[in-house]
Amino acid sequence: MLFHRLLLGLGLSLMPVLAAAQAPTAPAVRLLDHGWQVRLDPAHPKATDHRAATRWLSATVPGTVQTDLLAKGLIADPWRGEGERAAQWVGLSNWQYRQQLDLDAAWLARGNIDLVFEGLDTFATISINGVVAGRADNMFRTWRIPAKSLLKPGRNTVEVDFESPITRLQPMVMALKTPLPGAYDSAFGDEPKGRQTANYVRKAAYHYGWDFTPRLVAIGIWKPVRLEAYDSVRLADLHVDQIHLDDEAAVLDAVVEVVATAPQPVEVKVDITAPDSAIQTISRRVTLFAGTNPITLPARIERPQRWWPVGYGRPDLYTVTATIVADGREIGRTTHDIGLRTVELRRERDRWGRSMAFVVNGVPIFAKGANLEPADSFGSRVPAARTDAVLEAAMAANMNMLRIWGGGYYPDDALYRKADRLGLMLWQDFMFGNAIPTDDPAYHENTRLEAVDQVRRLRDHPSLVMWVGNNEVQTGWENWGDRKAFKASMTPDQQEAFGASIRRLFDKDLRAVVARYSPATPYFGGSPTTDYDGPSEQMTDGDVHYWDVWARSPLENYLTTTPRFMSEFGLQSMPDMRTVRSFLAPVRPEDMPVQISGSAYDSGKGNGRILGYLRADYGEPRSFVDYVYLSQLYQAEGLEMAVLHQRAARPQTMGTLYWTLNDTWPGLINSVWAGQAWGSIDFHNRWKASHYRARRFYAPVTIGAERVAGTTRLTLISDRRAAWPARWRLRVVDRDGRLRSDRSGQVSAAPLAATPLAALADADLLQGADPARSVAIAELIENDAVVARKFVYFAKAKDLALVDPQLSGTVSPAAGGGYRLTVSARSLARGVWIDFAGLGATLSDNAFDLAGGDTATIHVTTTASLPMLRKALTLRSLFGATLPRK
Repeated sequence: MLFHRLLLGLGLSLMPVLAAAQAPTAPAVRLLDHGWQVRLDPAHPKATDHRAATRWLSATVPGTVQTDLLAKGLIADPWRGEGERAAQWVGLSNWQYRQQLDLDAAWLARGNIDLVFEGLDTFATISINGVVAGRADNMFRTWRIPAKSLLKPGRNTVEVDFESPITRLQPMVMALKTPLPGAYDSAFGDEPKGRQTANYVRKAAYHYGWDFTPRLVAIGIWKPVRLEAYDSVRLADLHVDQIHLDDEAAVLDAVVEVVATAPQPVEVKVDITAPDSAIQTISRRVTLFAGTNPITLPARIERPQRWWPVGYGRPDLYTVTATIVADGREIGRTTHDIGLRTVELRRERDRWGRSMAFVVNGVPIFAKGANLEPADSFGSRVPAARTDAVLEAAMAANMNMLRIWGGGYYPDDALYRKADRLGLMLWQDFMFGNAIPTDDPAYHENTRLEAVDQVRRLRDHPSLVMWVGNNEVQTGWENWGDRKAFKASMTPDQQEAFGASIRRLFDKDLRAVVARYSPATPYFGGSPTTDYDGPSEQMTDGDVHYWDVWARSPLENYLTTTPRFMSEFGLQSMPDMRTVRSFLAPVRPEDMPVQISGSAYDSGKGNGRILGYLRADYGEPRSFVDYVYLSQLYQAEGLEMAVLHQRAARPQTMGTLYWTLNDTWPGLINSVWAGQAWGSIDFHNRWKASHYRARRFYAPVTIGAERVAGTTRLTLISDRRAAWPARWRLRVVDRDGRLRSDRSGQVSAAPLAATPLAALADADLLQGADPARSVAIAELIENDAVVARKFVYFAKAKDLALVDPQLSGTVSPAAGGGYRLTVSARSLARGVWIDFAGLGATLSDNAFDLAGGDTATIHVTTTASLPMLRKALTLRSLFGATLPRK
């Protein structure tokens, strides 16, 4: 009453204030995805040489300057020929975006109007009607700008001016006596060697070039933009805290975050829809205060249905919807899915050192998968269907985990939603790739705020099972030559202080963000690391990036390398032949030389490293087409060798993620790069030989057969959660399929384990047979059916005495749809590859070996007709792919 009298004495009325607060309407949202224009800043020095780009051009938002210029024909395709070199000026220039939008009185009557940019890449100044409204300096943050005071009735102009991240930072970097060690130097002279600007900006590291992608320093409004109008209340966030979970009950706190500009009574309602469509509703009436209101609504779910990783159970999801109601009107609503599960990163002392194992719902999971590269040089143009196809390919290859690598960007929500539905676990790096970050406090705070944005955005996805501080920052600081030189330029105290700043960022600051906003999600200080418990790259503790193989050590070194968790290793190969043909056109692959030169990668040796492995193990390719085939075969066999060894070492090793699942670009050669393709599927999601092998070597049950120092060791590998009876068999046959020796045994397959079966010397297996004309075939048998098969060779591929296997294939209609392809071999066929000459066909298997006299039946799914398939079918193998030995 006294407060009311004071208001009256001041000539104020309480009732209109309450009326305004009590009668809000639903928020209005306008997506600003049309009508944008872009131009090169006419005052920039680059304008002299690029006058056409100084005119206002229609722009795609979300998008980048580079993709708009490409669409207008103002730059050539930067993935082809000299296009990358010719496009470098774009990233060295300043650019201006603008949009004009009309607002009526109803919009301007709302209490608040915010302009929201979900992503600006990177240094940007935002103006509204000629007045600076905000600035951005981090492509990974969301920028919310209060705009009402700057807007007017009728026509309004929004402008976003971008500075080149290179030219903005270069004066500072050039003035440094000792600049920070970075990742990859530019091949174009725009940045002097060893003086990289990427270390000092929160921007995707791969934009500056990597060993898998061209250098294309993207600029632009790369994420959606919207205008939001609301009165006194905005529903800012919905998060579900899992307090307790067991088979009987899940106890949850639904936390609805509401921003209010004035005190306001509202009803907050949360609906939880179970996988069986049952709905539970919780509601609460509260009076909001001015500011950010976290409103907690406790919930209990009886007999919860858990989210499980693929292969361990259903990835059940609950849909949670939050609604804000005032005076009977809905004024805010948001919804998303959650999964009920527990996740632990188990780090226990054992006889091998200290474990690193993911435990989901109490079950230790052997992580099987790959690293995920950025899907494109320009992340804004990745269609949802392509993202879906990549994740579906991972699941089809029996993967259960993908690592989102720290040199790229945080993917859109759609990727995480897809992973939630598929049951794929995601290891999420924070966006640091190799380069040593600056110790500037403002940079660290900018990174912390980025982490808050991203952790809050992604924390309710059950697929996200771990946050990781960075990629290769700690190991680089400790071990790499340029880092050692950098430290040598410092005093001991300076070294200690700078090292402490790195550790503070990754061991303290980012860990604290995850602990506060997603405490149930494990955090790991980097990759590779021991979580800052000691030096990185330890075989006995933490994860390892193993690159001795690929750095020219023999493939067989995979068989003697047994870390606790292998989070990076890999081999390059060429893309699918359809991709090769389309990329090289009008040049035919048949007219290409086997040796490709490159001016930047591997000191100009181009594809020489791949050729080195082929020459050491397989022989000299007869032609470029044979080189493409052989590159895929060696990649497939090398990855298979590594993965089966690691899986056979369970529980010493509890995870293997090869580099990589996908490719960022479709190319194999331009003016700078040659032969850089790491993925087991290529840019167009076409399966390479290694992906077909991955389907087998990541199968839930399989047999490991590794030959080391003349002894073949067999291991039964099982991801099943219960024991089961099996039989194993190891037979040796000559190249024509004649049996030379045969062994078998019964075994009870232990659950979630690798069970040793036998260790047999070459002499016992061969019994005098010629190793170059013989092969051992290990099989795992369940209920009289072969469920896994592995070929073991007694000589390098180039030393095998192969003869023409006389491969033949017959195609016929299959019961239930599609076609049945039967492939037969008269003699041993290593690396059988089935091709339908460009027809779109999905095969149930490929890239396999056949013993003499054996057949394989493949299911083919395609829209092509039977006559087309029969005409297009080609079969090949290792025989004839290399030149004769001299």
